[in-house]
Amino acid sequence: MDVFEAVDSRIACRWFLDKPVDATIVRDLIVRAARAASGGNLQSWQVYALTGAPLAELKRQVAAHIDGRDPRHDEAEYPIYPQTMWQPYKSRRDEHGVQLYGALGVARDDAAGRLAQYKRNFEFFNAPVALFIAIDRKLGPGQWADLGGYIAALMYLARGYGLDTCPQESWARMHRIVGAFVDMPPEQMLFCAVAIGYGDHAHPANGFRSPRAPLDAFCRFFGFE
Repeated sequence: MDVFEAVDSRIACRWFLDKPVDATIVRDLIVRAARAASGGNLQSWQVYALTGAPLAELKRQVAAHIDGRDPRHDEAEYPIYPQTMWQPYKSRRDEHGVQLYGALGVARDDAAGRLAQYKRNFEFFNAPVALFIAIDRKLGPGQWADLGGYIAALMYLARGYGLDTCPQESWARMHRIVGAFVDMPPEQMLFCAVAIGYGDHAHPANGFRSPRAPLDAFCRFFGFE
């Protein structure tokens, strides 16, 4: 798979097959993604990789924590979205929700169905591998940008192995449980998780493709006549 196909075929996979991922592949992805651009070569990423029994135990702890509760009310260590969304971002996010829940047959007024789907984040959508991505709290916006570059590189590299991924900022709401479980030092902040596995492309959650804005909506050209 070439790099263009890897970028174009990446999705936020929301259901995975019951198929393990070789540990050698996981290690290779984590190492190779570290070639991502890094201002001053600070390499701001910290990674915690889980599979097998440890991953099952973490999911058990989180399931007990959110049982009968709405985890969307748990406070993340940073604002995942602005408190009030504005255009064009609001309509893009709303449209994405319509696509996802529509594909799953969950009505707009089905609060229970929407909550159940959100909680599947904390099952990693059945993925066999979970990465937790953290950053030093004292680092700034430039290093956060580098962190995003690392995550993007990892997801594109995963496509080279025929794997799918799902970046999940929702896990930032579980930072206390995750931090204690992986013995994360207090100077680090949990940014997100990344689910890794072989995607179930027959599952309706993976049956749509989120649109992207046209070129003229986000780019202006100068001197390209």
